[in-house]
Amino acid sequence: MKRPLLLAIAVLAVVLGLTGVSSYNRLVRLDQAVKGQWGQVENAYQRRADLVPNLVATVKGAASFERETLTAVTEARAKVGQVSTQASEQVVNDPAALERFQRAQDSLSSALSRLLVVSERYPDLKATAAFRDLQVQLEGTENRIAVERMRYNQAAQEFNGVRDSFPTVLFAGLFHDRFAEKAFFKSQAGAATAPEVKF
Repeated sequence: MKRPLLLAIAVLAVVLGLTGVSSYNRLVRLDQAVKGQWGQVENAYQRRADLVPNLVATVKGAASFERETLTAVTEARAKVGQVSTQASEQVVNDPAALERFQRAQDSLSSALSRLLVVSERYPDLKATAAFRDLQVQLEGTENRIAVERMRYNQAAQEFNGVRDSFPTVLFAGLFHDRFAEKAFFKSQAGAATAPEVKF
């Protein structure tokens, strides 16, 4: 009687051990996928940050431009650099860090949009090849950022789905912050409201 009970306990222990190892390894693989995709998001944002000084220099050289607009772009880029270096390691596991990162990036996006809108008043600036090239590169970079953010959200969603499924959720809980739920990029505040168009 003792022998079958011991055998059943041993089999159960082996099954639980294998399930735990499998769950842990899968979470590690998915966690690495999220971190890898986060690296791609940072690459796209870095490309944009690298374009900003060239864009500002081109605008300064081609027109007596609004100093306030250029200052806003420069300050927003500096803030992005500051937040990026602080947040790089924390972002994928800390929703508050991701929100700070996203706010800084949104601020730069807004400043760049104002710069491009104000540049419409300067036909000489719009006619320069350097400005046109930079504008095209910036538009392409914004598209890359959108794609990489979408891919990051997909990787985070897959990780969170596996993490929160049974029995993996039991094993994930044993490792606390190691397998914390991943945060998602969200749209800018007010993005759901259609812009008002006046003629």
